[in-house]
Amino acid sequence: MTLHTHCRGPIRVLDAPDGHDVTIEGRLDVHSVPDIRDAIHAVIIAGDGEVRLHVGAAEIGDATGLGVIVHLHRRATRAGRRLVIVDASDRTTRLLRACRLERIIAPRHPAPAAVHPATLTVAPLTA
Repeated sequence: MTLHTHCRGPIRVLDAPDGHDVTIEGRLDVHSVPDIRDAIHAVIIAGDGEVRLHVGAAEIGDATGLGVIVHLHRRATRAGRRLVIVDASDRTTRLLRACRLERIIAPRHPAPAAVHPATLTVAPLTA
């Protein structure tokens, strides 16, 4: 399901057996936060399990964008769900760390692709 906010980019919601995957694109700021907040409130109320917030294509533009993430975390916790930040950009990760929010909303990065041992090269050692 794709929900289009009238201010900024779309929000895509995918149902999964263990929760919901919500992808946000665009800028999270004072103009887009009301639509995003309302859409994710509906997702939180609609099911069980984790709410994985994919923000790799999103940019936190101001304090309102950061505040909505904190608010959604609290809302999910009250509903017995867990909010997880997935695919956060380096900037978003640094922002969460600077505000000490990574302690309660730990960003999760996808596991790197497995490296096949045959593709590894070893540099020769010289003395």
